[in-house]
Amino acid sequence: MFFRMLKQSFFEGRRNKIFAIVTVCLSSGLISAMMNLSIEVGDKMTRELKSYGANINLLSKSENLFLKIGGVDYNPLKGRTFLDEKDLPKIKNIFWRHNIVGFAPFLKGDVEVEGKGESPVQLVGTYFDKSLPIPDEKDFHTGVRVINPYWQVRGEWPQDDDSACALAGAILGKKMGWKIGDKIRVRTAGKNQAAETLTIKGFLHTGGAEENGIIVPLKAAQRILGLSDKVQSVSVSALAAPEDKLCRKARRDMDSLTTEEYDQWYCTAYVGSIAFQIEEVISNAKAQPIWKVAASEGTIINKIQLLMFVVTGAAFLASVLGISSLMSSAIMERSREIGLMKALGAADWEVHLLFMVEAAILGVIGGMLGWIAGCGLSQVMGWNIFKSAVSFHPVTIPVIILISVLIAIGGSLVPSRIITRLRPAGVLHGC
Repeated sequence: MFFRMLKQSFFEGRRNKIFAIVTVCLSSGLISAMMNLSIEVGDKMTRELKSYGANINLLSKSENLFLKIGGVDYNPLKGRTFLDEKDLPKIKNIFWRHNIVGFAPFLKGDVEVEGKGESPVQLVGTYFDKSLPIPDEKDFHTGVRVINPYWQVRGEWPQDDDSACALAGAILGKKMGWKIGDKIRVRTAGKNQAAETLTIKGFLHTGGAEENGIIVPLKAAQRILGLSDKVQSVSVSALAAPEDKLCRKARRDMDSLTTEEYDQWYCTAYVGSIAFQIEEVISNAKAQPIWKVAASEGTIINKIQLLMFVVTGAAFLASVLGISSLMSSAIMERSREIGLMKALGAADWEVHLLFMVEAAILGVIGGMLGWIAGCGLSQVMGWNIFKSAVSFHPVTIPVIILISVLIAIGGSLVPSRIITRLRPAGVLHGC
């Protein structure tokens, strides 16, 4: 009998039920989109933030040895210690190797430009877009074009295998009066050696110190500076998990970690654990996380997730209020029907149950439609914000349906109290 009444009741007041389904669909669609994005926002935002530079700096251990002389830290080896270029592919051998977006080595030294006075100019050697043989990655490319995509070049990027080409910093090029295609001759400052000829391929705009230098392929810098197979530093860009309590504890004092905490820290892609693993595979290297970058990434991601949570909560509350209004209207329209059921012996809880089951069915229908709409919306948002698709997450289906049912039932709880105030005699007599 109950299911017969439910079937008959469900098809009464169709307009209100359609509005209720649409209300649940809109809210669950927004919640579904927020949920899909929140699952991937950490990885996608981290990738997006990687476009603003590296978060680990690799140096020789000797660069961090200081002597106090007259209260001032002094390192007589600074700028004179190097890493071996042949060791750089080992960066992709660590546990978190797939989190390494790219890296770029740097070798710097002062050079003199023939015909432009005696003032030295900084020469910077690096990888631009170099292909490296990595065992499990057949086409791994790395260099400044990968880790610093904000670097802009007016002209052409040099090729890493062309040791006779160069980029001129925008400020230096303007000062020297150089044009694209000009040939310049440089030699190591302070040394009486044969000058090397370089062709200006373009002008580099970075907003940093690079605009005052000459940037060349690493092999060219090693040859000009007489430092074969050597690099001074390596900038590494890695996808890292946001900082949390464990990460900060390890940062303060690694020895304070328990065995369980150490295992968890080592097996989590914190910027500190990635840097630690790089030190394990490259001898005589000190990997220094750029903590300001890492902390900023974590703060931004946490704030975005909080914003998504607030938007989800607002959508939930607004939908509950909308359903409440619709259900109040539906109950008043069906007051005679309710009065008749109570006159025939139906208890208040039985009438309540009828409306709650009805609301739950509306929630399930609206939730399914909302999940489909949310998947589409999340794809649109993913392409517009991150320029990539958002993955399909089956786990969101039951969650969205449950939330939709809670919206429908939650919105029906207050209006259903009207049922207890309805008196069969008064309703049936039109009072």
